[in-house]
Amino acid sequence: MSKKEKVQGIMSILDELYPTTPIPLDHKDPYTLLVAVLLSAQCTDERVNKVTPELFEMADNPYEMARQPVEDIKAIIRPCGLSPRKSKAISDLSQILIDEYDGEVPESFSALEALPGVGHKTASVVMSQAFGVPAFPVDTHIHRLAYRWGLSTGKNVVKTEADLKRLFPREHWNKLHLQIIFFGRQYCPARGHDPHQCPICSKYGRKSIF
Repeated sequence: MSKKEKVQGIMSILDELYPTTPIPLDHKDPYTLLVAVLLSAQCTDERVNKVTPELFEMADNPYEMARQPVEDIKAIIRPCGLSPRKSKAISDLSQILIDEYDGEVPESFSALEALPGVGHKTASVVMSQAFGVPAFPVDTHIHRLAYRWGLSTGKNVVKTEADLKRLFPREHWNKLHLQIIFFGRQYCPARGHDPHQCPICSKYGRKSIF
C-alpha cells in the first residue's frame, strides 16, 4: 500500500465517522478562544469548559480581564492546573492586546506566539478555529496517532506537524486535526487500545503495534 492510498483511506474513515467537527472548547470570539486554548494546556477540554463560564462572566474581553487582580483569575482557573503561570499569562496578554492591537487578537502566527503563554500549538488552534487559516495543531492525540498509523516517526511534535502537512491536502488541515482528536479519544486511546478493534489501526496501523 502506498502512503497516498493510506492517507486517502484514513481520510475516508474520518469523514465517515466525523462529517462535522464542532470546536471542543466553548467560546464566543477569538479572545475567549485564545484564553480557553491557553487553559487547555495539560488539562482536558471538558474541565476547561467547566471553568470558563465563571471566568468569562467576570471578564470576557481583554479590557475587563486586564483590570482583574491576577489572584482572582488564579482562583477561578485553579482546577485547570498551572494556575499561577496561566493566570499571569492571561492578565499579561490581555494588556498587550490592549496596548498593541486595540484589544483585538492578531491574525498572525508570529504575533500570537509572541504573547505570554502562547506557543505554536495554541497559535495554530486560534489561527485555524478563529480565523480559518489552514493549520495543523499537534496535540498528544494527534502525535500518538500519527506514529501508530505510520505517518510520522514520532520523534517530536514539530516533525509530526511537518509530516502531516506534507501528507494531507492543505484545505483539509483544519477539519482533519479535529477529526483525529475525536478519533483518538473514542477509538484510539493511549491506554487499553486494541488495534484489532480500531477502525484505522486495524487497516493502516504499524505492524509493531499489534
